Amino acid sequence: MDCLKVGEKAPDFSATAVYDQEFVPINLNDYLGQYVILFFYPLDFTFVCPTEITAFSDQCDRFQEINTQILGISVDSEYSHLAWIQTDRASGGLGDLKYPLISDLKKNISQAYNVLTDDGVALRGLFIIDRDGIIQHTVINNLAFGRSVDETFRTLQAIQHVQSYPDEVCPADWQPGEKTLIPDPVKSKEYFTAI
Repeated sequence: MDCLKVGEKAPDFSATAVYDQEFVPINLNDYLGQYVILFFYPLDFTFVCPTEITAFSDQCDRFQEINTQILGISVDSEYSHLAWIQTDRASGGLGDLKYPLISDLKKNISQAYNVLTDDGVALRGLFIIDRDGIIQHTVINNLAFGRSVDETFRTLQAIQHVQSYPDEVCPADWQPGEKTLIPDPVKSKEYFTAI
């Protein structure tokens, strides 16, 4: 399968998720009009995974304030997700989460996003999908190390900025309120002479 590229439509899917300790249907296209952070993780009841899942939950309000839905997904069943959510954090569980955890038991979604390993688990793939359902950013980590929620948030803010101001681009490590560049040989010098 070809690798997904930024600028392409995110593959739609329908699946069962656990949210607020209930099983709920999820369809990616239902989130059109919002930004989506879709992140894959290998397996429930593991070690790095709960650190990422709870970190996204702890900062979920920040994402919601800028019109963004977080969705976590693994190849586990919804029953495994529920059991892990019902396990407290001190015991290696998740506790209540502020966003849905999606079951990809048949592994179709992981395959569609090209994050499925030969061993049948998902790599740590993260996709930022814009309001039109277009992939704007992707990062895929191997299994042994987690992702940065703060960097995901910063990247999302940069995406939202350039989509709101299409004549501007964001330099490295850009934060809201900082100078941007005009992608023009003459106008870009305003930025470079100011730094």
